[in-house]
Amino acid sequence: MKKWYGGVLSTSFFMLLVLGYYVMTNPIKEGYAPIPSYFNITNPLEWINPGAPPAVQNPVNNSRLISTEAIVSDLFSQRNLSNEEKNSLHTWNHLKHLISHAQGLPNAVEAIKEAGVAWSNLMTSTEEEKLHMNGSSQRRGREKQCPHFLSKINATELDDRGFKLRIPCGLTQGSSITIIGIPNGLLGNFRIDLTGEQIPGETEAPIILHYNVRLRGDKITDDPVIVQNTWTAVHDWGEEERCPSPNPEKNKKVDALEQCSEMIGKGDNRTIKANRHANGSSKISTFHYGGRKTYFPFRQNDLFVATLRVGLERIQMTVDGKHVTSFAFRETLEPWVVSEARISGDIDLISVVASGLPTSEDLEHIIDLETLKATPLPPRKQLKLFIGVFSTANNFKRRMAVRRSWMQYAAVRSGQVAVRFFVGLHKNQMVNEELWNEARTYEDIQLMPFVDYYSLITWKTIAICIFGVKRLVPSLLMIILMCHHNCPHIFNRQKQFQQSSL
Repeated sequence: MKKWYGGVLSTSFFMLLVLGYYVMTNPIKEGYAPIPSYFNITNPLEWINPGAPPAVQNPVNNSRLISTEAIVSDLFSQRNLSNEEKNSLHTWNHLKHLISHAQGLPNAVEAIKEAGVAWSNLMTSTEEEKLHMNGSSQRRGREKQCPHFLSKINATELDDRGFKLRIPCGLTQGSSITIIGIPNGLLGNFRIDLTGEQIPGETEAPIILHYNVRLRGDKITDDPVIVQNTWTAVHDWGEEERCPSPNPEKNKKVDALEQCSEMIGKGDNRTIKANRHANGSSKISTFHYGGRKTYFPFRQNDLFVATLRVGLERIQMTVDGKHVTSFAFRETLEPWVVSEARISGDIDLISVVASGLPTSEDLEHIIDLETLKATPLPPRKQLKLFIGVFSTANNFKRRMAVRRSWMQYAAVRSGQVAVRFFVGLHKNQMVNEELWNEARTYEDIQLMPFVDYYSLITWKTIAICIFGVKRLVPSLLMIILMCHHNCPHIFNRQKQFQQSSL
């Protein structure tokens, strides 16, 4: 036994010697994933220099890098831009080296490819506008591309019985679609689909929300049910969310609202009993049996008023004023990419109204336009605070609300506090054109060279840091606040910031 132990120890020691010799003669480098250049500890800012040589690339991802090389080149090619237009691209060029390594984040490669198409179309449109614009006549003809309100009058009929309503500039928080209808036909089943822009090369547009009402049930249940889901050409159908839920214990809350209201069930849980008296008369009595009273919000041949409303993280459905379902946004299928609402099936559609839609301001009718423009950036030493605000391309109204509210504080107007919106591109050309015009007008927007997806919020955070370091302060010892439009509480502590050593 002792000899056996000795043999094992001798063999192990010999293997360690061989491994040590191999490591000394072949330092570990290519066998492991390389450290990206933006984690270079010798110079933390080297990665944001667009002229710096790239670090050693992972051979596994070379094909993905090459596939986006032409797109990246087009995104950062020289353009004939005015000074006002260049103001919105201060951070843009510093992100070139970062997005060249797009494989590091989910959906990043897709976002860059989509941005390449969007940017090319926007630049083409801008150049045509410069060539043909006489005074402001061309701009007047293009106003109100993003309407605030749409109705059934704006809808067109579908071939398979139904309607589709074009939503040109997507949905934002607070947007809603109200449908008044009557389920009819043999089954009374109908569906509401919120779809996005169709990607070139794909046969169908992605479905951001599929809301399917099945009054006669389906293969899983004979009871009425609401099925919610999403669909893309790449991933097909996602995971169904059913209401009433087959697993009530998994009924989570989204934006403080239940995925499926506890009141939704098979229907009116009452039993009717007829009592006949001796004199021949009868009396109908209604009894509730055990359990909570439930109901189903849609009934065949009964009028309903249903509203889909966009919240912070979900799309909520209310029927006849009562909460029914709450559907959380799914990755890359956010409501701001919605381009169309389709209502089809066994339904008599009486009315459909889309309201609270994103729309830009009519610049010609803004009296205080000059006071809303961003104050030019002061010398570095005079700046006390920098605030970076996350925003999406079609959130025109929210940016205007910020400009008219806390961006009018004395600290901001005097230049002691700098505020900038960091916004990605949109798939919709109309939205990008309105965004570009807004950026030129107010000079407080920094455009990002990728299409906005929530999963890429990390890149926006990095962009804010880049802007602060490159444009505002000479060192990293600064305060950067990142918020979503609503930051008035910052100024309640203004004196503390002024006394801080930044």
